[in-house]
Amino acid sequence: MSTPAAERDAVIAATEEWLEKAVIGLNLCPFAKSVHVKKQVRYVVSEATTPEELLEQLMDELQLLADTDPEKVDTTLLIHPHVLTDFEDYNEFLDVADAALEDMQLVGELQVASFHPDYQFADTEKDDIGNYTNRSPYPTLHLLREDSIDRAVEAFPEAEDIFEKNIETMEKLGHEGWAKLGLKVK
Repeated sequence: MSTPAAERDAVIAATEEWLEKAVIGLNLCPFAKSVHVKKQVRYVVSEATTPEELLEQLMDELQLLADTDPEKVDTTLLIHPHVLTDFEDYNEFLDVADAALEDMQLVGELQVASFHPDYQFADTEKDDIGNYTNRSPYPTLHLLREDSIDRAVEAFPEAEDIFEKNIETMEKLGHEGWAKLGLKVK
């Protein structure tokens, strides 16, 4: 299956809009703005239709990120609109992604963060606004460099408070405020 360029462009545009309006605009990740402004975010739209195909592409992207100068590509968003659209399946795949990091001996160098249109933290209701901190237009695996995280944490002394601040931000925003952002995210 070959995704038409127009569809790939639309997926990237929706993801970039989400990054700008939600992740950066709401300051959900204080580290995202600098890599976005420097154009160091690699957007990859996967054509995978099976978890096995996605795993293969994930491993390729992990290796590419590990081998690439961080000044050129600091982070990768592997967007996979055709596979793992069910959140439970996606969530189970995260263990596979972590195992791939171990198999590739990249633990401590790279990590995988998770975003999904139906993201739901444990012990929350599906519609809890706090879940929206990790809701993206499409299922997305965010590949990050540990060194970049370490540098960002040094620059942001209360990094451990980000999660709580994000929940607070979302609770103040509410469902109505989220809807006003006009994003292609549930």
